Amino acid sequence: MDNPIEIQTVIKASATQVWKALTDKTEMKNWYFDIQDFQPVTGTVFDFYEPGDHKKYHHVGEVLEVIPDKKLSYTWTYPDFSTAKTTVLWEIEEMETGETSVKVTHSDTEKFSELGENFSRKSFAEGWRGILNQSLKPFLEK
Repeated sequence: MDNPIEIQTVIKASATQVWKALTDKTEMKNWYFDIQDFQPVTGTVFDFYEPGDHKKYHHVGEVLEVIPDKKLSYTWTYPDFSTAKTTVLWEIEEMETGETSVKVTHSDTEKFSELGENFSRKSFAEGWRGILNQSLKPFLEK
């Protein structure tokens, strides 16, 4: 049974600025991951490693849904370790204040539970919390 991880924050930026940070590979490289083959086009397959020289975790994803300035979703897999697929969903909502609510939901992470502590629900939640609040938010509010 899926118990999705949901992390939400409010960023002092427009929905358009948030969207660009989430979908422009040059901007993504500055706060997220260096994903050279990413395109915000349904069906696009992309892959990347975590930052650093270790190249320990190979990630592969496929873009599932694109609604500019509103929603982006893609699969999240680790083909070197598992055949399981999970889904990452970014939801963007510009508020009347000019700030933007950003929510990331990672579904089906329990499919990776047999891979150990680095793939636990707690680890994913901490990772997404850091990505949203310590990477994306400061990048956009600078």
